[in-house]
Amino acid sequence: MQTTQALSSEAPAATGHGAHLSVLDGWRGLSILLVLAAHLLPLGPHSLLLNHSAGVFGMVIFFILSGFLITSFLLKDQRIGGFLVKRFCRVLPLAWLYLVIALVLSVVPLSKWASHMLFYANLPLEDGFPNDLLPMTEHLWSLCMELQFYVGVALLVAMLPKRGLLLLPFIGMAFTALRWHDGVIASSISYYRIDEILAGCTLALVYHGVFGVRARDFLRIVPLWPVAVLLAFSSMPQGQWLNFLRPYLALLLVGGSLMQPTSLLVRVLHNRMLVFVAGISYALYVIHPMLTFTWLGSGDVIVKYLKRPLFFAVLFMLAYGSTFYYESWFMKRGKRWADKVNGWFDIRPWRTPAVAVTADVVAEAAPDEAQLEPTAPEADATVDAEDKAGADDDLGAVKASTGAPNALR
Repeated sequence: MQTTQALSSEAPAATGHGAHLSVLDGWRGLSILLVLAAHLLPLGPHSLLLNHSAGVFGMVIFFILSGFLITSFLLKDQRIGGFLVKRFCRVLPLAWLYLVIALVLSVVPLSKWASHMLFYANLPLEDGFPNDLLPMTEHLWSLCMELQFYVGVALLVAMLPKRGLLLLPFIGMAFTALRWHDGVIASSISYYRIDEILAGCTLALVYHGVFGVRARDFLRIVPLWPVAVLLAFSSMPQGQWLNFLRPYLALLLVGGSLMQPTSLLVRVLHNRMLVFVAGISYALYVIHPMLTFTWLGSGDVIVKYLKRPLFFAVLFMLAYGSTFYYESWFMKRGKRWADKVNGWFDIRPWRTPAVAVTADVVAEAAPDEAQLEPTAPEADATVDAEDKAGADDDLGAVKASTGAPNALR
């Protein structure tokens, strides 16, 4: 049952559950399709680096959603114990299963097992370059950063329950300044990419009225199509300095779509196919590189791409099965475990002015609650942000930004 906690008469009107989720899921579905295309399909001449650009565009949208949804959840409920239990139960079962298979097949030393299973494999080694990621796991740099963000934001809220979330926009701008100083336009290293998640956190604070009505209402006048074009250009190496504005252009684009429900772009994002793809997006992201190491990914260029329809069919079946018959088991138990853990804490939710946190925002931030029920699997979403790619040899250019350890400078 949908409920709305309106904390001010100025709060934005709650949209219907389906409408609210479908625009966010539309973005998530679009983001995973862009990433899959970047890793698995030739998108144009190598000189144009379109595969790289599509991957960067898809990932920035994903990270904006992640930051937005997690912060929306924490605005309503600051009990970080239950929050972490839910997030870990959502992310870890499939990630650890994939990693065990990948690491066994790759025959790696114990040090690499530790860095992968504890999700710091995307951080640079002592020599300052590459890292512990492997060809079969290099796409999981984004998952490493997500989990690092979960722990970091939980510690921040634990120390500064009310003020901690207000620091996130400034922390994000500091990381953008670091990226500008070091001349890094896209990277798989957390401190060169986490400003994209933190821009999503900023969007949540704006959307829920923490910075006042005027800031939120500004999203109503954002010109969506021009901003989308600028975001696309900022995802290209040719965009040069615009790359440093990419997190904030994505913030405006996603935020504008939330506040302009009748726009053409939003109507496109309500597409049922995008919503369906969003529901299995996390499994699609995690699983797809391993298939490139099988018969489905073998052969010369022509043979390999002739197999792509079968590749995608197998991938989508595996992702669907994983989402609804494997991951959902842990999600349901994660909800119960989170309730138990929350009982150990007595932290009052932060009631912010001009905030309307709807049940569908909370459900999206924790998709295990609303999107993976066996009775209605077609309605699933994560972020998750949910949510979430080892490239073929001829698509290696995209690895620096969407699935490989090195920074593109």
